[in-house]
Amino acid sequence: MSMPFYVSPEQLMKDRADFARKGISRGRSLVVVQYVDGIVFVSENLSQALHKVSEIYDRIAFAAVGRYNEFENLRIAGVRLADMRGYAYDRRDVTGRGLANAYAQTLGTIFSSGGEKPYEVEIFVAEVGDTADDDSIYRLTYDGQVADEHGFAVMGGSAERPTAYLKDTYRTGASLEDAIKMAVQALGQGETETRSIPSKNLEVAVLDRTRSQQRKFKRLTAAYLGRILGDGGPSDQDDPDPDNGPGPGGSSDPSGSDDPTDPTDTVSDVPPLEHPVSGEPDDAPVAPPVS
Repeated sequence: MSMPFYVSPEQLMKDRADFARKGISRGRSLVVVQYVDGIVFVSENLSQALHKVSEIYDRIAFAAVGRYNEFENLRIAGVRLADMRGYAYDRRDVTGRGLANAYAQTLGTIFSSGGEKPYEVEIFVAEVGDTADDDSIYRLTYDGQVADEHGFAVMGGSAERPTAYLKDTYRTGASLEDAIKMAVQALGQGETETRSIPSKNLEVAVLDRTRSQQRKFKRLTAAYLGRILGDGGPSDQDDPDPDNGPGPGGSSDPSGSDDPTDPTDTVSDVPPLEHPVSGEPDDAPVAPPVS
């Protein structure tokens, strides 16, 4: 009977940490920047279906880098925890700090457990407050450590050069446009030269405290980013404004007029429940049903 090799706990934890760091570094970086009206998340994402930045609750957003299936499981668990806590107690009891503590316990347990591999993920949990001083950004690493970030933060990929760039260029109270330009320039910092990232390859979302509705999270379209960055962006006649509202023509239907020859192409007088581009609910009041 062969005896198993002995591995010291220090060496075991070091090997697990190196494994997780290598997996995270293979991805692309993600930048979070505070601006005058909230928090903006900018990442280079070539996929239109797999999001790195998502909403968890009214004022809380989730951003992650690493393995998609792993941080998507964490995001879903955070949404369920927030919904249950808000339903059982009060919506004000759902805080970014509470979610960050829950994620830290989960990641720490998985990292220290010898039965499964550590998660190859790093997470941002951000909450926007009534003022800039009330904003909070929590960064969680693969081993469950929590860091409270201020102003800006970078994770994933080669984060050293974007972080150094933001240290030199970041200023408090920047506008949304300036914050997006700053973050995109930081993502393009390379070892020898600065890359130009087109707007169609960017995933940008904000927590905007100035929104009138309870949900402060919204995504920015590629056409709007193209106007900010100056690369034109995709051609879209019905591109919504920065608030993801209806297009210039006042219509929320991007498909155009009805085609009578197509039985599946119909135009209804009933407005959709959510905007077809942004995926956000319509702010207009819904008429009661006719008895």
